[in-house]
Amino acid sequence: MQTIELNDFQQKVLATPEEFDLFLGGGRGGGKSYCLALLAMRHFEMYAEKARILYLRKTYKGLADFELITRELFAMVYGTAARYNAGEHVWKFPNGGYLELGQLETQGDYAKYQGRSFTLLIIDEAGQYPTADLLDIMRSNLRGPKEMPVRVVVAANPGGPGHHWLARRYVFQAGPWKPFHESKSKRQWIYAPSTFDGNRFIDTEQYRDQLESACPDDPELLRAWLEGDWAVNRGAYFASVLEEGRNAVDTWKDIPEDWTVYLAHDFGSSAPSVTYICAISPGGEGPDGKFYPRNSIVLVDELHTARRENPNVGLGWTVPVLAEEIVKWCREWDVKPQGVADDAIFAKTGSGAGSIADEFSKAGVQFDPAKKADRITGWNVMRRLLADAGKPDKPGLYIARHCGYFWETVPYLARDQKRIEDVETTGPDHAADAVRYGCLRKEPHKVGMRRIRGMF
Repeated sequence: MQTIELNDFQQKVLATPEEFDLFLGGGRGGGKSYCLALLAMRHFEMYAEKARILYLRKTYKGLADFELITRELFAMVYGTAARYNAGEHVWKFPNGGYLELGQLETQGDYAKYQGRSFTLLIIDEAGQYPTADLLDIMRSNLRGPKEMPVRVVVAANPGGPGHHWLARRYVFQAGPWKPFHESKSKRQWIYAPSTFDGNRFIDTEQYRDQLESACPDDPELLRAWLEGDWAVNRGAYFASVLEEGRNAVDTWKDIPEDWTVYLAHDFGSSAPSVTYICAISPGGEGPDGKFYPRNSIVLVDELHTARRENPNVGLGWTVPVLAEEIVKWCREWDVKPQGVADDAIFAKTGSGAGSIADEFSKAGVQFDPAKKADRITGWNVMRRLLADAGKPDKPGLYIARHCGYFWETVPYLARDQKRIEDVETTGPDHAADAVRYGCLRKEPHKVGMRRIRGMF
């Protein structure tokens, strides 16, 4: 029997404990499809006749490549003992294991699987699904004996119709290869990225040339394919400066005492409010062990009031309610509820009622105006900090992966077609506005001091 050789990515995936579901979310050519076949083979080797595996693609035509991979792999291992029914797209193995290659495109297609049970569900090219609805339904088909783990493995490349929901659900939760709880499935997942240059079984130079020739006028898509970058969104305002690998950082559990800390806030009621805890590096390591050049800004945490079903609509919270949440949130982080906000909240409302900023102040949250600048200047400062992230000698802007509203909205903001150096204001630009204010922050003496434990 021939020896099965694995690249580093495939070895790492196969070494991941089965209690974790997997998102294989790298660029193109990393060896994901072959890895899926290996995972299936290991599953029916371990569980024999109890193993019922379903591999899904959106179309039957899409099954052809994976079918070829399985024919080559299983013939190498089992010879003629493993039998494939091409009409039914079903593999049956000597030990009783079962692998079905299935198609799922519409709700009507689900009828083929309703009421059936599978112990391993593999979804390939999940980025072809613009929403997660169909795939979420399939989880109801996962059933197995009590002592046998059931599992979902999802594979996708960035840049497809499903890019947005895949990135939000699986990528911007935790760093690569680190377990995280995914709320929809209520399961522990691991994000496992790969790139073609880590696949020693292909001619990487030739493959790079093929990818470059496939998208000569789309540098963002090329970056997604080459680097597996899920912060890419073609044509978006921040597309050229925002990259997952440079700008996304792991969640911090605390903030070092020698870092300057303040809030950055964009107010809304019918529209969402967004507030960030910003930490400025003195030039040193963060709690994650990463070095941050002096004056780098880290968005440590996020508080927003956007509706789950619409990121451009707020919850309608009043200032006292929002301020109470901000104070409680700051107490959890051991920081003072002080920072900067848009100039608009300092406008007097007339009739002696004061301003929104005055209401915040009465409720224990102190905001000062962000540094005066037009929108374009603010965006340029923010873009420069995003672009410089990762450079050892320049301050950059870094965002914790769990700042979900940022990663859900900012990478996808469009340019204003009439003023291309500005962001289109009809979109959900509230997180971006809050960050812009944070990047323009002045240096008032009262901002940036850590609270003394027990003061409030």
